[in-house]
Amino acid sequence: MEITGLPTRVFCGVDWAEDHHDIAIVDAGGTQLAKERIGDDAAGFAQLTALLLEHGDHADAPIPVAIETSRGLLVACLRATGRPVYAINPLAVARYRDRHSVARKKSDAVDAAALANILRTDMAAHRPLPADSELVQAIAVLARAQQDAVWDRGQAHNKLRSQLREFYPAILEAFANHKHGLCSREARTILAAAPTPAAAASLTRRRLQSLLKQSGRVRGIQAEADRLHEVFHREYLHQLPQVEAALGQQTSALLRQLNTACLNADQLEEATAAAFEGHPDAPIIRSFPGLGSLTGARVLAEIGDDRTRFANAGSLKAYAGSAPVTRASGKSCTVMSRRVKNQRLAAVGYVWAFVSLTKSPGARAHYDRRRQAGDRHVAAQRNLFNRFMGMLFHCLQHGQPYDETKAFATPLSEDQPAAVA
Repeated sequence: MEITGLPTRVFCGVDWAEDHHDIAIVDAGGTQLAKERIGDDAAGFAQLTALLLEHGDHADAPIPVAIETSRGLLVACLRATGRPVYAINPLAVARYRDRHSVARKKSDAVDAAALANILRTDMAAHRPLPADSELVQAIAVLARAQQDAVWDRGQAHNKLRSQLREFYPAILEAFANHKHGLCSREARTILAAAPTPAAAASLTRRRLQSLLKQSGRVRGIQAEADRLHEVFHREYLHQLPQVEAALGQQTSALLRQLNTACLNADQLEEATAAAFEGHPDAPIIRSFPGLGSLTGARVLAEIGDDRTRFANAGSLKAYAGSAPVTRASGKSCTVMSRRVKNQRLAAVGYVWAFVSLTKSPGARAHYDRRRQAGDRHVAAQRNLFNRFMGMLFHCLQHGQPYDETKAFATPLSEDQPAAVA
């Protein structure tokens, strides 16, 4: 087993906690050379690096470190030193612990030793954390935060809509056909001014025009104000006055949550797009049909810019969850979708494949062939995403932009079966 051409004789395991970390160092024969507990601070990290240096750590042959997480200050600092860091699944550590003891004993020091021994015996079965650039790590933070903000916005919207269905059907009807529904600035501005049906019915046309201007609308203000005025004065069922007033107070609170979520999503989207455009891989990723600055940033955030991270296109497809899984046992053979995958990359892949149907004739033809072969909509889109991931791997490895004529140059004939992956 080698790292940068020199034999690796020592392995380190770190069992991390909130305020301290347990360290274990073993040699190639399994003998524990050192164990120590360090603090979760700069002094503790200096203590760890000194311990590694004491046992032969060198810039040309750094001691590999195993830990049960890929995040946190300790991991970031270890990666910054150039040491290979292996993020081991906690379930794998628990299974490995059972190989050495049936008493089911557990301690932080035992877990640290188990992590070190995992590298000693099964290092080839695990992959170190990718050597991504600082910029792509920043893009990953922003893109994931933006995606979380979008999910938070969806939850806040659903809570507010459920609340309004209890007592305020007029506002739901007023923005039922709006592209963004209750998330639109017009809806949120009017709802802030009139959180109850009674307040909405008291809004004059002039007041409605003022609120629409306040929300940023510049066209059709008078016509929209007339429409809203008419909707708010229709006959609806009502709660009792005091109950309606209380529900209005709760609505205002939920609206503030939605406003915050919308603001977070918008600001993080701008920051994500700006950071993505500064990355050298951005032009290649954006050249693909269906990918823009935001979706492209989400893709880059999950695959990184370490070209050695994926050995081939198949590895990237498996990571994205687009490649199917075959389960064969005896006479049984089943091909099904992959459940263990990068969920964020799979989520943006669905959007990517869907948008590409209107941007790329080749993608549309590929999707139609899959549908004719018997695939359902989701399966056909996943197959298209799978093909795009193979193209993306090739383009990034060779520094080439997407080319529609090469990507879908040889469509399948009517009687030729489509490839699964």
